[in-house]
Order: sequence, then C-alpha cells, then structure tokens
Amino acid sequence: MWLEECDSFAELCRGYLPYYLLIVLPIFIIISPVNPVAASHEFPVYRMHQYDLHGVPHGCRNAPVSLEARSLSGWSTSRHCVVAKALDITPSIFQSIKSKAGALVIVLPEKINELTTEEKQHIMNLEESMMYGSETMIPVYFALWHPELQIILDDIASGFITDEKAGSAAEAMYNSISASGYQVVVATAQALPKTDVKVATLHGKLTGTGAEEKLPTIAIVTHYDSSGVAPELSFGADSNASGIAMLLELARLFSALYSTGRSRPQYNIVFIATGAGKLNYQGSKKWLEDQLDGTEGSIIQDAAYVICLDTVSASENLYVHVSKPPKENSTGGLFYRELKTISQTLNTINVEGVHKKINLAEETLAWEHERYSIRRLPAATLSTLKSHEDPVRATILDVATEGQIDKLYEHTQVVAEALAHHIYNLSSSQIFAGPLDVSKESLSLWFNYFASQPRAASLLADKHNLLVGTLKEAMGRYLGDVKVTFHTPDKRDPEFVFYDVARATLNVYSVKPAVFDLFLTIGIILYLGVLYMIVHNFPHAYSLATKLSAKNKAA
Repeated sequence: MWLEECDSFAELCRGYLPYYLLIVLPIFIIISPVNPVAASHEFPVYRMHQYDLHGVPHGCRNAPVSLEARSLSGWSTSRHCVVAKALDITPSIFQSIKSKAGALVIVLPEKINELTTEEKQHIMNLEESMMYGSETMIPVYFALWHPELQIILDDIASGFITDEKAGSAAEAMYNSISASGYQVVVATAQALPKTDVKVATLHGKLTGTGAEEKLPTIAIVTHYDSSGVAPELSFGADSNASGIAMLLELARLFSALYSTGRSRPQYNIVFIATGAGKLNYQGSKKWLEDQLDGTEGSIIQDAAYVICLDTVSASENLYVHVSKPPKENSTGGLFYRELKTISQTLNTINVEGVHKKINLAEETLAWEHERYSIRRLPAATLSTLKSHEDPVRATILDVATEGQIDKLYEHTQVVAEALAHHIYNLSSSQIFAGPLDVSKESLSLWFNYFASQPRAASLLADKHNLLVGTLKEAMGRYLGDVKVTFHTPDKRDPEFVFYDVARATLNVYSVKPAVFDLFLTIGIILYLGVLYMIVHNFPHAYSLATKLSAKNKAA
C-alpha cells in the first residue's frame, strides 16, 4: 500500500518540485546566518582633478568604476581596481597602474596632520607626478582613512593568492575558488564639461588726498583659490588662505588711516582678490585686459607698484620675488628697503630678494606678479617660499597647522609697517601699535574661514558662490567702490575648461571571484540533474534501494 503512496509522492514531485524550490530557497537564504549589511560598505571618495588649460588636458578623464578590488601586489589586468595606501604608492608605481589597471583608489593616511617630513614629501612627490604628468585615462579616487576601509585593505592584501604564490596548479585552482574578494563600484555618470563658468575677481580701493587720477597707486593683489590633486581636498591653508587673510587685514588697517582727512596720504591703494590663480593666474590676466585694454579709464593704468601675496605663513623668511630688480629710488626699491629695515627693527623675520626672469616658454607662469610685469607694471610677489616649484603651493596636505597664525601675524606686521612708512615717507616710529595694531584675532578668523573649505577654482566657478559673496562683503566693510567682475571662457576657444564629478560614493561589495561562480553554476547543474533523474526514476531508485536493503539484512 505504501508503495502506491510513494508513487503518488513521486508524481507530486514531478509536477510541483520546481515551484517548491522557488519558495524554499528564498526561505533558506533569509534565515541564513550571513549578514547582508556586512557584505556592503559605502565611503565618500574624491576624484582626481580634471581640467583643460590652453587646450591641453590635465588630470583624470574618467569617473565610473565597476571592477574587482586588488592590492598593489595582486592586480594584473584592466579588470582590476587597485586599492592602496598613499604611502605605498610611488610615482613609478602610479605610472604603471594608470597604463595597465582599470581604476585606482588611494587611501589617505589616518592622521594627515601628524605625518613625518619624509611621509609628507612622499605624498607631495606622488601628487606632483599625478598633477603635472600626462593625462590619466583611468578613474582615480581618493578616500579618507576609515576602520572599515582598513579591514578591506587588509583583506585584499592577504585574500588573493596568485599562481606564482601557489605551490601547485591544484592549489592555485583551489585558492581561486575559495578566496573571497570585493567589487568596487562608483556609480556616477561620466564627467562632463561645466557650462556657465564664471570666475570672479574682486577689487576695491582707498583714495588718497588730492586729485585721484594724479596720485600714485599701489596695488595689493592675491588669489583666493587653492590647488591639489583632488579639488574637494584642496584646502590651501598656506597657499593661499594666508594671502587672502593678509590682504583683508591690510585693508582693515589702512581703511582706518584713510578714514580721516588728516591721516590720509597722497597715495591710492587698490586691493584685488583674483580667481583662478592656480590656473596660470587667469583672473589677473582677464582683469588686466579689462582694465588696460578697455575703453573706460583704468584704476591701475600707471600703478607705481604691484605687491602680490602668495603663501605667506610657511616660515620665518619673507622673500621678495621680482622679474626685474627695481631701481634703488623707485617705489619697488624703496618698499624693499623699508621691508628690510622694519624686519630688522622688529627682529621677527628675515627679508630676502629673489630675482627670476619670466619664462614665456613654460605652460604656466611662476608667480602672479609676472602677469603684471608682462604688462609693464612694476611688480613683486611676497612669499615665505624661496622657489615657485615648492610642492607646498599645490598639495592636499596644505591644511591649517599649529603656529601658522603666529607667522602670518609677524609677516603682516612687517608688510603693513613697510607700506605705511613708504606712503607716509617716515623713517622711524611704529604706526600700527596700540589700538591700531595688527589683529591676530582678525587674521585667525579669516584664515580659518578660508582654510576650512576646499577652494579649487572649479568649485568656485559660479556666479552666486557663497565664498565670493562673503569676500565681497568683507572688502566692502573697509574699501570703497568694491566691484566684482566675472571671467567667462570663450565658447569656441576656451582658455580653460572645468569638469564636474568632483566627489562621489564608493560602494564596496564582498563577493566571490568569477571562477567561484563558474564552479558553483556547474555544481548546481549537477545537483539539479541528479535530483531530476531521481525524481523521474523514483520507482527504479526505490526498487534498487529495497533490493540493497534486503541483501544487507540477509547478510
């Protein structure tokens, strides 16, 4: 009787087993001990810069990623995304990766403010090779250190055993099947050129006593943007949050002197905050063209001297960079002499002159004053860096550090006193003292405000940018006739092009390698095949099992 029931069960399996599998298998998956959340991770990542300058492409040219994660020692093809620490990647390794791998994710150090001098130099050398080499066709992203990201780094460093490391072909095959891995996905659109780009340059002035158009003019210039290998990580504390903080403090100090007729000198002072300074000083270039080549009058046409501020909180030294040494009795010569005298009187910093001719064969100019020197305006750049090639000027490591405000305060004191002594023709006495002293609190406020946010030119290139609006408001407190001019690149032959996708989300999924899927598929097919044969031949299988059971009992 029960043989008939077995036949009925076999018939039931023939017709309904696949439907039962559709119900039972999801239940097994749901109640399985594997936690799906642990198999997926999300991290914010920041894409390597991408822009065109004078028709030459720079930086990373791709954005989306969907590849298998591998370590520096485990990757081999363009199907792999290399995930590695910044301190483990050298310029030569980067060149190899960008020519053969599919993508690169660079994990920054955990405590970026506590790096040794050697570690900082290592990262800056890597940045330099990435920024100034040929364009990079693979997606390159930077990620801040995270404990979960460290676990992933450790897993991919130890979880993959290549054929070279395996003792035999069988071991290599077993390792490739049993190993666990990670799939790296950045689900973003391809980067596209930004439209309606507007680079802002701001200027305001203090008018001296007498006929304005007949008075000599001194211009104080600085750019407010920053530069680094990743726009969203370019905070530019020293270069050039320090420069814009000094410009605003000088504007505050001299506005007090110009506020009354008795203390107003016979000099005009123009304060200029330029945009796209890190892109060959495009802001200054366009502003000069508008001023000197326009039909309206220029506030800088016959400037006696142009003083540019760039990276003014890095050291105890202050260098005066010039393209042509000024004559001794010229405004530039007299101002330099005052700088030397004041620095010796205050005994705080050392002042030194540096002469470098303009090299028009280079893609970019060395210092901002060269833009003005090309237009035959006497100019110099004040900087705490002796060389324009110092990597500190363009690095994501340029963040606010302890002691910077003190150096910025000392340099601002010297520059303010030297400028005041020159325009008032004084030989002694300290002008900015007591209630009129340089305010360390004001310097710190502006320095920290600008250094607390990324200021790459591509991030500030919109008409209603908050930072530009704040800067305009600050200049308007101290200066008269504050104006903002916008530079829009030519549509047919743009001087520069910005691209979007500066930041994205990195999804990392825990997966088995592709060969595991192949073997799993083969195993499932064999299992279902055997199960199918048993179900469709259940009576024969049962009869065979009964005979074998009877023989065992007889034995």
